[in-house]
Amino acid sequence: MTIIAIDHVQLAMPEGREQEARDFYGTLLGLPESPKPPELLTRGGAWFESPTVKVHLGVEQNFRPARKAHPGLLVDDLEVLASRLRAAGVKLVADDALPGQARYFVDDPFGNRLELLQAPG
Repeated sequence: MTIIAIDHVQLAMPEGREQEARDFYGTLLGLPESPKPPELLTRGGAWFESPTVKVHLGVEQNFRPARKAHPGLLVDDLEVLASRLRAAGVKLVADDALPGQARYFVDDPFGNRLELLQAPG
């Protein structure tokens, strides 16, 4: 038995802020929104899925953002995405702690930490 992949990453969000999730994850990050199964629609939140990346946002009562735990998202052109995020007023924090790896940390609209990394090649 071997774990072969991560199916998705689940992040928490506050209730009623799905449009902010769509604006950030869908419009700014470019992840298409995927319909949630009918059985889960009443729970709120939103799912964003490409063929290789799945980020699910679920509503959490007494929400507190993840400040340390975070997904690391590979980007094919990190500087283009960084420019798009800056133009939208998103604060990026450059990090050079990994030699040879370009990366930024950003917060989603709810304060969850995300790491954006330049894909190899």
